[in-house]
Amino acid sequence: MSYRLLSFQSGREARAGLLVDGKVYDAARVTGEPGWSSVLGALQDWGKANRAFAAFAKRVAKSKAKGVPLARVKLLAPVLYPGNIYCAGANYTDHMAEMARAQGKEPGPTMKDLGEKPWHFVKTSKSSVVGPGAKVALPAYSQKVDWEVELAAVIGKAAKDVPVDKALACVAGYTIANDLSARDAMKRDKNPPSSPFHYDWVSQKCFEGSCPLGPWIVPAGDVGDPHRLGIRLWVNGELMQDSNTSKLIFDTAEQIAMLSSRVTLHPGDLVLTGTPAGVGMGRGRFLKSGDTVKLWIENIGELAHTIA
Repeated sequence: MSYRLLSFQSGREARAGLLVDGKVYDAARVTGEPGWSSVLGALQDWGKANRAFAAFAKRVAKSKAKGVPLARVKLLAPVLYPGNIYCAGANYTDHMAEMARAQGKEPGPTMKDLGEKPWHFVKTSKSSVVGPGAKVALPAYSQKVDWEVELAAVIGKAAKDVPVDKALACVAGYTIANDLSARDAMKRDKNPPSSPFHYDWVSQKCFEGSCPLGPWIVPAGDVGDPHRLGIRLWVNGELMQDSNTSKLIFDTAEQIAMLSSRVTLHPGDLVLTGTPAGVGMGRGRFLKSGDTVKLWIENIGELAHTIA
């Protein structure tokens, strides 16, 4: 029996929970570890916490702990709140080809082909992160908010100058993210493209609710190969993105290694690994009030939210 790590609403507070066989258990209570009352607390003690959670999942049938059926639980974003959110840009081969075609260009070599390194921007945490079922308000300054389903790696071990072959050992587990993007706010037109101030990353990527996250964290050992996962997104039931993480340009390990060469990655940080083809910008279609967005990644689950 395996488990899923999540955050849920309990009265007025958020608590860490373990989803086992369709029921949610309070993580701190069933393990007797008060410090694991939050997912962030568990991630900061991940080696011990993971072993304890897995042991509970194995003995749950014999346990006297009373779980609550998942359908009766209010799920929150699994990490409340990430320390830092690092987001990979232009990191799927099919997405790069799609964007080139949208600009009337032929797809060319990738940055990896050219010898470049992974590239990331930073998304805000408390302002951006919302959980399953959230209603995300469209920012007043944008008419072109786009969807981007992404595999998110949750860091469970501090990482600094980690080599590629050891990078995945720093990952506690994986979850699903939607890197919502205000496409018409990405450029400051009065600054020429040659200016370092031409792009407005805060307005494009960091509006309120711009990072729906969830529904839970699947431990890395239960996900299998993170580079062989189906990944999809629907808007109002219409399939928009349908790809596989095998199409990542820089894989998760390469991204973590690169980031750790610049900064220390801490437990609770997230690495959003990029989005595949099928975004709205490539087809000139964007989100509107009342839309329902559903995201799915193989071996992880399903996340849904609406646009208000």
